[in-house]
Amino acid sequence: MPSATWFVYFLRCADNSLYAGVTTDLARRVHEHNQTAKGAKYTRVRRPVSLAYAEPAAHRKEACQREYYLRKLSKKQKEQLVAQFTLEKEVQV
Repeated sequence: MPSATWFVYFLRCADNSLYAGVTTDLARRVHEHNQTAKGAKYTRVRRPVSLAYAEPAAHRKEACQREYYLRKLSKKQKEQLVAQFTLEKEVQV
């Protein structure tokens, strides 16, 4: 059975803060953060949220380690990462 691709992601919250997480299904997880009680407490009071950044990881351990690293970045560094991701998404369209 092939293992699922994991993703590390940032969500942009309504108060302009960034929330980091890991998942195997980005669309489902963003929906959960926006619409259900399965979303993190942090995002439940900062709805709506939108996907601001995502990167793939081969395994859960790798995704969690990367999430830990990204959470340690300064707000400025996180915003630079999000800006680069947004630019790359626009170029692909």
